[in-house]
Amino acid sequence: MDDYAKAVGTHLGHSEWHTITQEQVDRFADATGDHQWIHTDPERAAAGPFGTTIAHGYLTLSLIPMLAAEIYRVEGLRMGVNYGTEKVRFP
Repeated sequence: MDDYAKAVGTHLGHSEWHTITQEQVDRFADATGDHQWIHTDPERAAAGPFGTTIAHGYLTLSLIPMLAAEIYRVEGLRMGVNYGTEKVRFP
């Protein structure tokens, strides 16, 4: 664990780019019950402030395990547990 503590603040790299599809956004909306039009109504969202639908903030956060696995690997553990996040804001 000392090696991990020493790595805090170190740039580890970048993941690959991933395209989030409208189907993924819609399925996330179904799973969470968040069907706000900015996420799920492409026609209405086209006239909205973003010009298109946008992914849920929590959907993007839920991708962290996949994206992190593309950058680094932690070995010698039986499992990983999401401990949480601090100061997360969605612009």
